[in-house]
Amino acid sequence: MKITLLLHNAYAVGAALRGTLALAAALADHHDVELVSMLRHREVPRCAVDPRLRLVPLVDTRVGSHDMAHPLFGEPARDFPAADRHHHQYSRLVDLRAAEFLRGTDADVLIGTRSGVNVYLARFGPRRTLRIAQEPLPYDTHGALLHAELAHPYRALDALVTTTEGTAARWRARLPLPGVRVLALPAVVPVPAPGAPATAPGTGPAASTAADPGVDADPADAPNADADPPVIVAAGRLVPGERFDLLIEAFSAVCAKHPDWRLRIHGEGPERARLRSLIDGLGLTGRAELAGPRSPDGAEFAGASIAVSASDTEASGPALVEAMRRGVPVVGTGRPPGPTELIHAGGGGMLRPCDDGRALAGALLDLVEDPAHRRALGAAALESARRHGPGPVAERYRLLFEELRATRRSRAVRRALGGARLRARALTRGNVRA
Repeated sequence: MKITLLLHNAYAVGAALRGTLALAAALADHHDVELVSMLRHREVPRCAVDPRLRLVPLVDTRVGSHDMAHPLFGEPARDFPAADRHHHQYSRLVDLRAAEFLRGTDADVLIGTRSGVNVYLARFGPRRTLRIAQEPLPYDTHGALLHAELAHPYRALDALVTTTEGTAARWRARLPLPGVRVLALPAVVPVPAPGAPATAPGTGPAASTAADPGVDADPADAPNADADPPVIVAAGRLVPGERFDLLIEAFSAVCAKHPDWRLRIHGEGPERARLRSLIDGLGLTGRAELAGPRSPDGAEFAGASIAVSASDTEASGPALVEAMRRGVPVVGTGRPPGPTELIHAGGGGMLRPCDDGRALAGALLDLVEDPAHRRALGAAALESARRHGPGPVAERYRLLFEELRATRRSRAVRRALGGARLRARALTRGNVRA
């Protein structure tokens, strides 16, 4: 089959993009795979692209490009949903290029990778093609205005894929899509790059070397393989919803009993100054560190013995999966669809309630004080994270393609009947209001 993945910007950087590229490369083991990037802002992609993948940019936003001189480049997009937070990056030129490409594609399968791009897919993708939309964020992240813009075009899809079953259930309950298969498939977390191997804590290279693969490790500088580094690592945007303030407070209780342990928080954001003040106020200077931006491949977890997320907003725990891929046990705060499903699916961590600093501190202390338990959870984490590898996820997508082709006719009937019911309800509501 020919499979085309539609991306916002394949020339950018980020964990989600790396996961998409890894999925595309795994699908290319058996299929002809093409990447279509709505936007292009630089000459060469920042993330490595498998040479088997064709990369097709639609609109060049580099200064001086012919596209920037096009009269439609300055007009706002009309087909891209206005409520999508990326709308300001789109133009009428992108609308027309996306429509032209999709109407002329010879792909057997089209996969959109975010809401606005999915609308292009649903509106302009040929009916003979399987049209699959990925929705990596929770349903409630979008807001009512975007849901209203997605409702009609999404009914033309063959499948809507989320990263957790809780999120899929929410979509099914709140946005009726007759004939559309709504399901959960794991987000892909690529295998760690060389220099940051997926091994149990205490057996990998030093954290500084893992974070910089260009540095050659000296065996004499390697940590003791029999001792876990006393380091707790967290990663994410420094914003209120990530609750790094709660984590720092919980770590202060750990540090009171075990002053040799350290906390490293990787990320940037508007909360940096407040968190820095909190660290100083709790007397954690030199023990808790705001370590700067995340690495795109999660290498910051390679030098950790525990990974933690106190977030009450994270959709699928991608940072925790990055840690688990390296055999690091995780502590997460549970509010579906957060890390709850991730940890329940295969172990490898501990869950505590959201907004409960005492419970979070207790979980961290349990792992700090019990190295054997910590290592056992690390081994379970490594095994659990394998389901997020490119190969297993690609296989599940291949099975989905087969299912969608086999059920195309029955789903078309359900779509037609469901659409008629929805129109009848709308008409009834209109008559009652009148």
